[in-house]
Amino acid sequence: MNPLLRAALVTGAVAAVVVGLPWGLQRRLIYLPGGDTVPPVGAALPGAVEIVLDTEDGLALRAWLVPPTGPDRGRTVLFTPGNAGSRADRAPLARRLAADGFGVLLLDYRGFGGNPGRPSEEGLAADARAAYRHLVDNHGVDPRRVLLLGESLGTAVATRLAGERRVGGLVLRSPFTALADVAARHYPFLPARALLRDRYELQTRIRDVRVPTAVVLGGADEIVPPEQSRAVAAAAPRLVEVLEIAGARHNDPELTSGDALVAALRACAR
Repeated sequence: MNPLLRAALVTGAVAAVVVGLPWGLQRRLIYLPGGDTVPPVGAALPGAVEIVLDTEDGLALRAWLVPPTGPDRGRTVLFTPGNAGSRADRAPLARRLAADGFGVLLLDYRGFGGNPGRPSEEGLAADARAAYRHLVDNHGVDPRRVLLLGESLGTAVATRLAGERRVGGLVLRSPFTALADVAARHYPFLPARALLRDRYELQTRIRDVRVPTAVVLGGADEIVPPEQSRAVAAAAPRLVEVLEIAGARHNDPELTSGDALVAALRACAR
């Protein structure tokens, strides 16, 4: 075989592996569900109840709901989580918010926390709409008293929902401009912008969100570059608060269940 032809074939084979593997496995890299076993709601989050959310494409998703207890009993936080773990991991956040009187719906996406289905951008959007319908239609929550709180990947899910449905406010914890921008930072050797199936174009979508918006970010976030969170805040039409926690990394308690999240929710609920 001609040496040049052989070299071209080898190069093509390597390129096919480099591009083909991420294309086929990318959702396994993006979505990292926790184990299928979730503890009983009463053990993990006293005062909460387990509910079932019916999605528009026929899935039944289990979630946890903490009724509001404060003097302003109508405020309920719909929490859209990041790309890993389950609702049990967010129990400390729910306890923190409940202590301030907020109701909390801890959503677990399809494929997470023992739920059926496989996650995708469109699937997660449908899951969030199911949670919203449950609050508004089943529990009679005034849409103006639904506060969306998105975490990491869930910031894109919450932002999309805020553009599709009437809500009272939007809090984004560690938002990113677009998933491709994060991927390009962590995988600079891959053509991430061309490969990604799930785009999560958050910065583009937030320009159409017309409700009070707050952004919480960590100054030392190693997963979502802080400058991306700042760019999202700058693009929000009704920005009311930016809370940057100096030195905080992506999963530090100050960001996952700290006072800044409560302060941001209160700023949006004024």
